[in-house]
Amino acid sequence: MQTPPKSLTLTLEDGTRLTGQSFGAYTETAGEVVFNTGMVGYPESFSDPSYKGQILVLTYPLIGNYGIPKQAIDDHQLECFFESEAPKITAVIVSEYSENYNHWEAVESLGEWLKKYNIPGLTGLDTRALTQKIRTKGAMLGTITKSAHTKNSFYDPNLANLVAQVSIKEPTTYSAGKKHVAIIDCGMKLNILRNFLKRNISVTRVPWNFNFWELKTKFDGVFFSNGPGDPAMLKETISLMQESFQHKLPIFGICLGNQIMGLAAGAKTFKMKFGHRSQNQPCIDTETGRCYITSQNHGFAVNAKSLPKDWKVWMENANDKTVEGIKHKTLPFFAVQFHPEATAGPTDPEYLFEKFVKIL
Repeated sequence: MQTPPKSLTLTLEDGTRLTGQSFGAYTETAGEVVFNTGMVGYPESFSDPSYKGQILVLTYPLIGNYGIPKQAIDDHQLECFFESEAPKITAVIVSEYSENYNHWEAVESLGEWLKKYNIPGLTGLDTRALTQKIRTKGAMLGTITKSAHTKNSFYDPNLANLVAQVSIKEPTTYSAGKKHVAIIDCGMKLNILRNFLKRNISVTRVPWNFNFWELKTKFDGVFFSNGPGDPAMLKETISLMQESFQHKLPIFGICLGNQIMGLAAGAKTFKMKFGHRSQNQPCIDTETGRCYITSQNHGFAVNAKSLPKDWKVWMENANDKTVEGIKHKTLPFFAVQFHPEATAGPTDPEYLFEKFVKIL
């Protein structure tokens, strides 16, 4: 006789309780409940360090049917199919989970993969209704428990330094060419690193609070990566950005790097109601009027009105008019809130890597 699936209960801080079936690890956890509207790309999304501390709700109804790919290394010695060495989400909630999978590169089910890393999955919930609640009330804290009667202990990941947990621990150099870029790793996706290496750029990748200017290496440019949490907590990273301004070398930032650049320039950031987490966010280049479809994963943004007069809003979200990119009016400093490296998502804005490389 087949063993019936075990149940898990999601409890939100507004008192909502929803019970479904367990897959992945049968364990309890807590975090911030957010949603992603992408149809595919869950191996890449789940391994994105920017999701650290978050319980991820997927709106697409069928999840798991192409499994999890094998671990493979590319020519740059980077993972081919994942954005870090392990999944970073706290938990995942889906409408309908498929333990059966079919893909020529798949080697295990999503549930098996999550179980290896002690990450719970919850299936059988109305994820569309749950998403509507989050859109209406905003991202909320939540717990996943084995009993609906368990006393809940909520955890707000935005009060912790998540970047310190996902950043590289020691400086690492990747040699690829004559030009050399310092990357401040705040939880960098591997495809960002790959985009530099495939353009023959040598990279020194350093921790979030490491003063790379004390190294003897001559850098041609500086890059600040994506990462999780509240950017205002990263005082040391903001100071590194401000010190980098003084050198007047080209500086590029993505996602959290955009927020760090804004804060270093003197602007303010704010927590969005429910953030942008999808693969189809339209962003308008304010200089050309062109619209790009972008992949995004963030819950904080730069306040446009707080930008100093020598800075400008470069990219703007076509849906809610939030800042999607900033740049200095005269110096080679620019950043975007979206992910030009995609994985998963469209690669339309990948030209931004070329833009940066050309001015090194």
